[in-house]
Amino acid sequence: MFLPCTTAELQHLGWDAPDIILVTGDAYIDSPFCGIAVIGRALAADGFRVAVIAQPDTASLDDIRRLGQPRLFWGVSGGCVDSMVANYTATGKKRQRDDFTPGGVNDARPDRAVIAYCNLIRRAFKPCRPLVIGGIEASLRRIAHYDYWSDSVRRPILFDAKADILVYGMGERTVTALARALRDEREWRGLRGICYAQPATDDMLPPDALSLPDYTAVASATPDGRAAFLDMHRLFAANQEPHTAHPLLQRIDTRCLVHTPPDKPLSSAELDAVHAWPFMLDAHPIHAPKGKVRALETIRFSLATHRGCYGECNFCSIAVHQGRQVVSRSERSILEEARRLTHHPAFTGIIQDVGGPTANMYGFECARKMNQGACASKRCLFPVCCPALKPDHSAQVALLKRLSHLPGVRKVFVASGIRPDLIAADTRHGAAYIDELVAHHVSGQLKLAPEHADPGVLRAMGKPGHEALLDFVKHFHAANTRHRLKQFLTYYFIAAHPGCCETEMRALKHFVTQHLRLSPEQVQIFTPTPSTWSTAMYYTGIDPFTGRPINVTRGLRAKQAQKEILVSPLRGASTVH
Repeated sequence: MFLPCTTAELQHLGWDAPDIILVTGDAYIDSPFCGIAVIGRALAADGFRVAVIAQPDTASLDDIRRLGQPRLFWGVSGGCVDSMVANYTATGKKRQRDDFTPGGVNDARPDRAVIAYCNLIRRAFKPCRPLVIGGIEASLRRIAHYDYWSDSVRRPILFDAKADILVYGMGERTVTALARALRDEREWRGLRGICYAQPATDDMLPPDALSLPDYTAVASATPDGRAAFLDMHRLFAANQEPHTAHPLLQRIDTRCLVHTPPDKPLSSAELDAVHAWPFMLDAHPIHAPKGKVRALETIRFSLATHRGCYGECNFCSIAVHQGRQVVSRSERSILEEARRLTHHPAFTGIIQDVGGPTANMYGFECARKMNQGACASKRCLFPVCCPALKPDHSAQVALLKRLSHLPGVRKVFVASGIRPDLIAADTRHGAAYIDELVAHHVSGQLKLAPEHADPGVLRAMGKPGHEALLDFVKHFHAANTRHRLKQFLTYYFIAAHPGCCETEMRALKHFVTQHLRLSPEQVQIFTPTPSTWSTAMYYTGIDPFTGRPINVTRGLRAKQAQKEILVSPLRGASTVH
């Protein structure tokens, strides 16, 4: 059964009040792909009574009041996507569609949803139970951060939301530990993976904490302010490894944000347990009158094989939120989940995706990183694949084959995108992986995300050169010929990333027409999202890795012009290849 969303459901369960009420900017989809469902199931598995209010009406207090007050705390999330990213394009246009809203119309998620919902709850309940914020919006905005939509440096979201505690990262272990501490009236400030506010003069501040530049310094629109912002970001990034991180402090007026070290990733066994919880794989019936939730079509019959990403692209928030360590589920757990899918009444025999942030990171990790933490001075895949990583696709090949032979399964697809450089680095099993992928697991098109081709832009993005891409393209087409198939590659590119001007976009245009022989359609304008390296470049105009100025395109027309260079068709070019 679903976590309750209505008073009728509370009455049916015999609850006079929930222990915790979770509020989200998404529709409530009970799936391991949806953060609010995972957190809710984690708390329920620990014995707590959990209810959900999805996309509450912010125009009145009636909706947020419908379940009363929780006994312990409110858990507030903006949803699976930062609400400003969900609501606006990179050029500032309002998005018309929201795949996480019933009916698909983007009319249910407020701007800055975490702040809006916290304000709503505080207006509705006086006194109010503690407000605990989490999810991607809170996680990425947990320290002072550049906000693209206001073109300013904003305070940590804990302060603007007037929340009591922020849980960052994936959060299952942290939020259950917090709930137990609040229930038992025990001290919770020593928990990993949280932020909270303390008076700046408080004797209880962590004695081993490192001080980030204060908000006044980093918010100053001056060269000194931008330098302070970069110093803040470097120190923040250097303390995101659970094995080595220090607590962090950031002063905001008379108070300090206290940022405890990240919690360790779940173990494989713990991640297996998450996926064994009784998810309904459906949207709660409360949403039915408003229409279907489009996101459900993509995630309902997909399998998440792992968490985390060691790619660390500078523009991507996955490593900031999920961590740099990849944790893979056991093959047994994935096969068991697949067997459960085959019994779902809506299952047609097709597993739509087997993967994660990057599909082919499943099944291998650097032994040193798992035991001692990620290297402080180098990355796993940039500028080249680290020899210590030892990519090995054999586990994923075996998994895909076994999934394909399950009774009731007709097709198994890989749709989450892959890294060609990992395949090239796997001299033992890379070729077998390509062959298995092409022969059985491509649904017409396979996603690749080279993002660019100019060496300077790729360096600013933290992406490898195009050699591995071209090698993969060659082997992909050869495998298609071998198996007598006609399948295509879809490429994703980014325009207007720091370091990219029209000259670099013309170079990219030359590359895609001459080497990939296509006119690309999947082109995004770079959107600065909080707490990423690329956003630090965009705001400061400085390359944080070299200390040198970097070209930044800021005007909307200039950004659109870069995109137009790439998407404008050439005679004789096909749209996909």
